Amino acid sequence: MKLTAAQARRVAVAAQGFHESKPAGSITRAHLRRLVARLQVLQLDSVSVAVRAHYAPVFSRLGPYDRDILDRAAWSHSARSPRLLVEYWAHEAALMAVEDWPLLRWRMQEYQHGRWGVEIVKKNAKLAEDIVAAVAELGPSTAGQIEAHLESEPRGRKGPWWDRSETKWVAEALWSAGVLTTATRVGFARHYDLTERVLPAEVVGRQVAEADAVRELVLRAATALGVGTEADLRDYFRLGARQVKPAIAELVAAGELEPVDVDGWAAPAYLRAGQIVPRRDRGTALLCPFDPLIFFRPRVERLFGFHYRIEIYTPAPKRQFGYYVWPFLLDGQLVGRVDLKADRTVGALQVPGAFAEDGQDRARVARALAGELRTMAGWLGLDDVAVGDRGDLAAQLRAALVS
Repeated sequence: MKLTAAQARRVAVAAQGFHESKPAGSITRAHLRRLVARLQVLQLDSVSVAVRAHYAPVFSRLGPYDRDILDRAAWSHSARSPRLLVEYWAHEAALMAVEDWPLLRWRMQEYQHGRWGVEIVKKNAKLAEDIVAAVAELGPSTAGQIEAHLESEPRGRKGPWWDRSETKWVAEALWSAGVLTTATRVGFARHYDLTERVLPAEVVGRQVAEADAVRELVLRAATALGVGTEADLRDYFRLGARQVKPAIAELVAAGELEPVDVDGWAAPAYLRAGQIVPRRDRGTALLCPFDPLIFFRPRVERLFGFHYRIEIYTPAPKRQFGYYVWPFLLDGQLVGRVDLKADRTVGALQVPGAFAEDGQDRARVARALAGELRTMAGWLGLDDVAVGDRGDLAAQLRAALVS
């Protein structure tokens, strides 16, 4: 089977849920459950200059919603409203469905001494035992609370590891190994608890062989992507080539994936079986830097001809577009980008820079973008949108906002 580049782009955008109209009424837990089943992951990130990354993809697809719905789904539990989401390394650190946690048990084995700082963890086996015992006694606790309880070391700077204490490193390793998980967050600070006290017994007890888990993860990645190369499928859950190659072969043999050639793509691609190829471009939204549609940058260039790099760690004078830049999807194509900051001291969504892609009708882009920015400002509880001077779209965007 062959796809044009435009068809592949439409498939990808539709698979991520942008082809559907946003719900007319209030967003519910059921809406969130369906969206997570489609996207699989909501990436977590500590940057909060506009809004934290895990909230944004829900807004981009469903429109304004009460963020407490997501908070409760991820970090609270009751008989009436069971926990829907759990944190783990499911792309980078991400929220995923609770019932999918066993699919990454093989990764927990790989990370039995943590993902980073392995030597620190290995030399502190007794501290790991003490942390587990402390959490069992204390209940949900931050690393600082655990450390204070253990009185394991003096407070203060502890060397080059981002100022983390050994207690923090070991607690994170236990989280990566699946011994601890996130019970809740307060001010985005993780509160660790024993996994068996947070997740249902049937989830904790479920064993999935690595090959079966990887095959399921590849299938889920293909469903979320619609169409993708082997590299695309690997990246979605950060899988290895050794794992993915046999999984793809098995899924093709089973009729779950269909090999396709996409015009202009150097590598073979795979279409999720049953995926409809839309006849027209649809989907308009602001996309945070960690949105699943765009978090694999080589794919973004291949699909949209859109070169995108996050510039948070680039010195300000060397930034091309800005600190926290959101691409703008208009009718299924990436047509521009805006640097955004929620300034709650003045009640405004600040737009220090606004840029259109080459060849775009700037007036059209500005009108549509103005509407999305107004909606986003309202969702964040801000009264105004203030546009700065940077970028070739700034003047027209400012005019569109006052018209």
